[in-house]
Amino acid sequence: MIITLENAEISVSFSTKGAELQSLENKQTGLSYLWNGDPEFWGKRSPVLFPIVGGLKDDTYFYEGNAYHLPRHGFARDKEFEAIKIGPEEILFLLKEDEESLKVYPFKFQLGLHYRLTGNTLSCGYEVLNTGDKDLLFSIGGHPAFSVPLNPTLNYNDYYLQFNKDSQLKFQKVTDNLIDDAIGTHGLTSAGKLPLSHELFYHDALVLKNLKSNKIRLKSEKSPHGLDFHFEAFPFFGIWAAKDADFVCLEPWCGIADSVHHDQKLINKEGIVNLAPGKDWLRHWEVTCF
Repeated sequence: MIITLENAEISVSFSTKGAELQSLENKQTGLSYLWNGDPEFWGKRSPVLFPIVGGLKDDTYFYEGNAYHLPRHGFARDKEFEAIKIGPEEILFLLKEDEESLKVYPFKFQLGLHYRLTGNTLSCGYEVLNTGDKDLLFSIGGHPAFSVPLNPTLNYNDYYLQFNKDSQLKFQKVTDNLIDDAIGTHGLTSAGKLPLSHELFYHDALVLKNLKSNKIRLKSEKSPHGLDFHFEAFPFFGIWAAKDADFVCLEPWCGIADSVHHDQKLINKEGIVNLAPGKDWLRHWEVTCF
C-alpha cells in the first residue's frame, strides 16, 4: 500500500512494504529528488537495512553455536510494516519479529520507522526496542537513492558531493559483498567537493569508516537546486550507485558488511549494536530539498 504525506513545500510517499520511501518532490520547484526505482538498474528506492548492513561471509552467521543465514542487508526491506500512526505531516511504521524471522534471526524486537515533514525537510528516524529477555544484536542503516541529475537538463557529471568537515575520503573496498584489506582515497577540493561520475562506482560502494562530516550537499554549479543530507552518530557511511544509473545513494550505517577475515560470530561482527532487554535505541537522518 502507498501512503502520501505533504505540506506546503514537499510531497512524500511511502510503501508499507519495507516502510520504504517511494517519492520526494519539492512542490515549489517541481523537482523529484528520489530515484524512480527503474529495475533495469536497481529496483529499490530507499530500503531500510536491518538486522544487518551489507553482506555476511557465505551469507551465514553463528550465534550460540547455531548457524543462521541472511541475505545482504537483512530482511526488513522485504517485510510488510504496519502504519500505526498517520498524521498530516508524519507517519510511524512498525515491524516485529514473526515466525519466519525467528528462523533466521533468533531475537525478539520492535523496529519503528518514523518519518516527519518540516518545511522542505524530511526526517527519517529509526527506533529499535529489545522486547526479548536476552541482548539484541543488530545493525541498521539507511539506503536512500537520490536522482542525479536533479535538473533533467543537466548531466550526471555536472554534480558533486560536498562534505562539511572532510578534506579527503579514505574508503574500504568491497569484493564479493565483503570488506577487503584494500584502502582507497579520494582527494576533495578545497571546498570539500567530490565530483560525481559513473566511473566512481564501477568497483562497488565507497565504504567510509572515519568520516568527520555530518552533512553532505548534493548540488551542481549549473543549478540553484540541490539537497542537504544531515546525519549524526552513524559510525559508517556508504556512497553507491548502480553501474551507469542516474542516482547516488547516501547511506548512514550503524553496522557494516563482514570483512573477508571475519570469524562469522554475530557477537564479533564489526559495528554490531548490543542492546539490553527492555532498552531502546534511536538514530535519525534528514534531507532538505532546495
